[in-house]
Amino acid sequence: MDEDKIIMDNEKPGNKPAENIIGADDKICIDDFRKLDIRVGKIITAEPHKLARKPMYKLTVDLGSELGQRTIVAGIAADYTQDELLNKLVVCIVNLQPRSIAGIESQGMLLAALDSDKISLIEPDRELNPGSKIS
Repeated sequence: MDEDKIIMDNEKPGNKPAENIIGADDKICIDDFRKLDIRVGKIITAEPHKLARKPMYKLTVDLGSELGQRTIVAGIAADYTQDELLNKLVVCIVNLQPRSIAGIESQGMLLAALDSDKISLIEPDRELNPGSKIS
Protein backbone atom coordinates (compact mmCIF):
# COMPACT_ATOMS: atom_id res chain seq x y z
CA MET A 1 0.00 0.00 0.00
CA ASP A 2 1.20 3.48 -0.77
CA GLU A 3 1.51 5.14 2.64
CA ASP A 4 1.21 8.62 1.11
CA LYS A 5 -2.38 7.80 0.10
CA ILE A 6 -3.54 6.49 3.48
CA ILE A 7 -5.74 8.98 5.29
CA MET A 8 -6.25 8.27 8.94
CA ASP A 9 -9.78 8.78 10.31
CA ASN A 10 -8.57 11.61 12.52
CA GLU A 11 -7.11 13.42 9.48
CA LYS A 12 -10.35 13.51 7.50
CA PRO A 13 -12.01 16.93 7.20
CA GLY A 14 -14.23 17.70 10.18
CA ASN A 15 -12.50 15.27 12.54
CA LYS A 16 -10.55 16.33 15.61
CA PRO A 17 -6.74 16.27 15.46
CA ALA A 18 -5.09 13.22 17.01
CA GLU A 19 -3.91 15.16 20.08
CA ASN A 20 -7.56 15.77 21.08
CA ILE A 21 -8.49 12.09 21.06
CA ILE A 22 -8.58 10.39 24.47
CA GLY A 23 -6.32 7.36 24.49
CA ALA A 24 -6.31 4.42 26.87
CA ASP A 25 -3.51 6.03 28.90
CA ASP A 26 -5.65 9.16 29.48
CA LYS A 27 -8.61 7.33 31.00
CA ILE A 28 -9.14 7.19 34.73
CA CYS A 29 -10.91 4.56 36.77
CA ILE A 30 -14.05 5.28 38.77
CA ASP A 31 -11.99 5.27 41.99
CA ASP A 32 -9.95 8.19 40.64
CA PHE A 33 -13.13 10.11 39.82
CA ARG A 34 -14.51 9.44 43.31
CA LYS A 35 -11.48 11.22 44.79
CA LEU A 36 -12.84 14.50 43.43
CA ASP A 37 -15.05 16.45 45.82
CA ILE A 38 -17.33 18.40 43.47
CA ARG A 39 -19.87 20.75 45.03
CA VAL A 40 -22.36 23.45 44.18
CA GLY A 41 -21.15 26.86 45.25
CA LYS A 42 -22.77 30.28 45.30
CA ILE A 43 -20.61 33.27 44.36
CA ILE A 44 -21.11 35.97 46.98
CA THR A 45 -18.34 38.41 46.01
CA ALA A 46 -16.33 39.03 42.84
CA GLU A 47 -13.41 41.45 42.80
CA PRO A 48 -10.91 42.07 40.01
CA HIS A 49 -7.54 40.47 40.80
CA LYS A 50 -5.36 43.46 40.03
CA LEU A 51 -2.01 41.65 40.31
CA ALA A 52 -2.90 38.95 37.78
CA ARG A 53 -1.43 39.16 34.27
CA LYS A 54 -4.69 38.19 32.57
CA PRO A 55 -8.27 39.16 33.50
CA MET A 56 -9.12 37.31 36.71
CA TYR A 57 -11.47 37.60 39.65
CA LYS A 58 -10.94 36.90 43.29
CA LEU A 59 -14.21 35.21 44.23
CA THR A 60 -15.74 34.38 47.57
CA VAL A 61 -17.79 31.23 47.12
CA ASP A 62 -20.27 29.91 49.69
CA LEU A 63 -20.00 26.13 49.82
CA GLY A 64 -22.59 25.55 52.54
CA SER A 65 -22.38 24.98 56.27
CA GLU A 66 -20.02 21.98 56.06
CA LEU A 67 -17.28 23.74 54.05
CA GLY A 68 -18.05 27.43 54.61
CA GLN A 69 -16.75 30.16 52.33
CA ARG A 70 -13.68 29.79 50.15
CA THR A 71 -11.58 32.14 48.06
CA ILE A 72 -11.26 30.97 44.47
CA VAL A 73 -9.26 32.82 41.82
CA ALA A 74 -10.72 32.35 38.36
CA GLY A 75 -9.65 33.59 34.92
CA ILE A 76 -13.15 34.45 33.78
CA ALA A 77 -13.11 38.27 33.89
CA ALA A 78 -13.00 38.57 30.09
CA ASP A 79 -16.29 36.65 29.81
CA TYR A 80 -18.28 37.65 32.91
CA THR A 81 -18.99 40.94 34.64
CA GLN A 82 -18.99 41.17 38.40
CA ASP A 83 -22.77 41.68 38.38
CA GLU A 84 -23.29 38.52 36.28
CA LEU A 85 -21.37 36.49 38.86
CA LEU A 86 -23.02 37.68 42.06
CA ASN A 87 -25.33 35.00 43.50
CA LYS A 88 -24.59 32.66 40.57
CA LEU A 89 -24.60 28.95 41.38
CA VAL A 90 -21.48 27.26 40.05
CA VAL A 91 -19.84 23.84 40.13
CA CYS A 92 -16.54 23.66 42.02
CA ILE A 93 -13.83 21.15 42.81
CA VAL A 94 -13.14 21.76 46.49
CA ASN A 95 -10.44 19.25 47.40
CA LEU A 96 -7.58 20.53 45.25
CA GLN A 97 -4.36 21.58 46.95
CA PRO A 98 -4.52 25.36 47.49
CA ARG A 99 -2.49 27.30 44.94
CA SER A 100 -1.15 30.84 45.01
CA ILE A 101 -2.22 32.77 41.92
CA ALA A 102 -0.54 36.17 41.67
CA GLY A 103 -0.28 36.38 45.45
CA ILE A 104 -3.76 35.14 46.40
CA GLU A 105 -4.37 31.60 47.65
CA SER A 106 -7.05 29.90 45.56
CA GLN A 107 -8.88 27.20 47.53
CA GLY A 108 -10.73 25.43 44.74
CA MET A 109 -11.60 25.53 41.06
CA LEU A 110 -14.71 26.52 39.15
CA LEU A 111 -15.64 24.13 36.34
CA ALA A 112 -16.11 25.72 32.95
CA ALA A 113 -16.16 24.87 29.27
CA LEU A 114 -14.06 26.62 26.64
CA ASP A 115 -15.30 26.96 23.08
CA SER A 116 -13.74 29.29 20.53
CA ASP A 117 -11.99 31.25 23.29
CA LYS A 118 -15.32 31.83 25.08
CA ILE A 119 -15.61 30.55 28.67
CA SER A 120 -18.93 29.23 29.97
CA LEU A 121 -19.28 28.31 33.64
CA ILE A 122 -20.88 24.98 34.45
CA GLU A 123 -23.95 25.59 36.59
CA PRO A 124 -26.86 23.55 37.92
CA ASP A 125 -30.06 23.72 35.89
CA ARG A 126 -32.18 24.28 39.00
CA GLU A 127 -31.81 25.92 42.39
CA LEU A 128 -29.66 23.84 44.77
CA ASN A 129 -28.23 24.57 48.18
CA PRO A 130 -24.60 25.64 48.34
CA GLY A 131 -22.48 22.64 49.32
CA SER A 132 -24.67 20.10 47.51
CA LYS A 133 -22.47 17.19 46.36
CA ILE A 134 -22.17 16.39 42.69
CA SER A 135 -21.57 12.80 41.67
